[in-house]
Amino acid sequence: MIKVGITGGIGSGKSFICKKFEKLGLKIYYADNKAKQLTNNNKIIKEKLITYFGKDIYIDYNLNKEKLSQIIFNNPEKLKIVNSIIHPIVTDDFNKWCNKYKNEKIILKEAAILFESGSYKNLDKIITITSPIDLRISRIKKRDNINETEILKKINTQISDIEKIKKSDFVIYNDKINNLDEQINLIYKSLKNN
Repeated sequence: MIKVGITGGIGSGKSFICKKFEKLGLKIYYADNKAKQLTNNNKIIKEKLITYFGKDIYIDYNLNKEKLSQIIFNNPEKLKIVNSIIHPIVTDDFNKWCNKYKNEKIILKEAAILFESGSYKNLDKIITITSPIDLRISRIKKRDNINETEILKKINTQISDIEKIKKSDFVIYNDKINNLDEQINLIYKSLKNN
């Protein structure tokens, strides 16, 4: 089994591109979505987050995302604490998921912070999706209904595309210039022939 990470900054089009890989028959583990589910439902995560940040980090058994965002986006040390609580449990869940699909030749793991979390080290290949900043901002504005200042704060918490590309095996340019399907098909063929 070839384990392939697929990443890109917020608003780069990861979900859209993952759907295209799914149409080619690949199984995809959506780490960001899974992390959200586990943060709301996993007892260990909940206990640790409450210990560090207080009971009001959860409202009616769901994570108080607004409060957590305020804490971590202005404090890299607290962000590290949150990642150290959530990521090992997501990694465990991913390993169980891989076991379920052990007969697949190629699987993808989609994660926004693949490099920041260190989870890229357990993968065989990495695909980075890159997109111009203005395009990313307009996508995020439409999707999340937040202002440009908040968007730029989020973008600045992630490592740059340049750094991601240096550590990647493949790059998809989601820029409305390069043909997405062609890029995806080339990567898919390359992975199949590995």
